[in-house]
Amino acid sequence: MSQLKLQEKDFKPIHYSEAEAEKIAGESTSYWKDAWRRFKKNKLALFGVVMIAFLAVMSFIGGPISGENYYTNDLMKANQSPSAEHWFGTDNLGRDLFARTWYGAKISLFIGLAAAFIDLIIGVIWGSVSGFFGGKVDEYMMRIADILYGVPYLLVVILLMVVMPQGLWTLILAMTITGWINMARIVRGQVMQLRSEEYVMAAQSLGASNLRIMGRHLVPNTFGPILVTLTLTIPSAIFTEAFLSYLGLGVPAPLASWGTMSSDALPALQYYPFQLFFPAFFICLTMLAFNVIGDGMRDALDPKER
Repeated sequence: MSQLKLQEKDFKPIHYSEAEAEKIAGESTSYWKDAWRRFKKNKLALFGVVMIAFLAVMSFIGGPISGENYYTNDLMKANQSPSAEHWFGTDNLGRDLFARTWYGAKISLFIGLAAAFIDLIIGVIWGSVSGFFGGKVDEYMMRIADILYGVPYLLVVILLMVVMPQGLWTLILAMTITGWINMARIVRGQVMQLRSEEYVMAAQSLGASNLRIMGRHLVPNTFGPILVTLTLTIPSAIFTEAFLSYLGLGVPAPLASWGTMSSDALPALQYYPFQLFFPAFFICLTMLAFNVIGDGMRDALDPKER
């Protein structure tokens, strides 16, 4: 077999300057830009974002669109089925269910977001301090959290409802007394992993204070798990509000939420099932939307998926 002989004319010199040789062919992508790119590929998660945006917009414009308000009683129109005049029908007091449904969306979403935000603030502070200092500080702080977690949730709510006047903020307070513990445990675990990293040691050697290290280096690097936990906390708070309202511990009249609407519709379920269908449907839709967003964010923010 003949051997292939290469000649000088078979080679072509490549003329590149030093700047061109060092040039990166691909575009530099940040962590958050890459996470957003991967999140957009998740169609189900984008569907969840669209649904939440739709519910948020309708919670403000739903009442004016119907031309009705959520609290006016008209017994002459009680228990009417969905029609051109009342798109979702009316309840046993003649109140327009379309207006009440979208006003209830505003209350339910506000409760979910407010409870999740309070859980975020308390959980991040508690978990970051506990995880960063460790030792006795971590032991005492987490034992306090364990004790609070062991208190029956419904008992705390009932006691607060007895001691404090029934209202929206009392309900939010009852939900957040122990709701922050899960967030604190997740943040604590992340901070304990990160506190031994080289950049934390470098910041300590340069004289950075503990507060600065936690605020500038540790907590920002836990944003991924924090955001995922936050998106899963919101539907849990909405469902808890609906459950408490079903037990008669929800927001007081004349305020309306999806939970109170479901509770009011239950006695007439056999004859007027549409009164329960609409609030129950939007509770399920909201929980599904937030859960698929949380799943999408978990996948998008996972550095192992890059």
